[in-house]
Amino acid sequence: MEYAIVKLAVYLLCFLVSLFALSGVRFDRFVNVRQPMKAQVLLLVLAMALAYLCGSFLLELTIYNGL
Repeated sequence: MEYAIVKLAVYLLCFLVSLFALSGVRFDRFVNVRQPMKAQVLLLVLAMALAYLCGSFLLELTIYNGL
């Protein structure tokens, strides 16, 4: 039970950090400016993918190895 809470907290923290970091990228150069919803969806999907990778990396280093 406590492992699931720690895992959820790590993924949520990584999501917030990755969302903050990706907000500095200018997506208007990559997507059509007349469709801002697509840029926002792209930002969320990239933030989720980055959060999963970073969270998995941190959990692999700490919890799985007993540190």
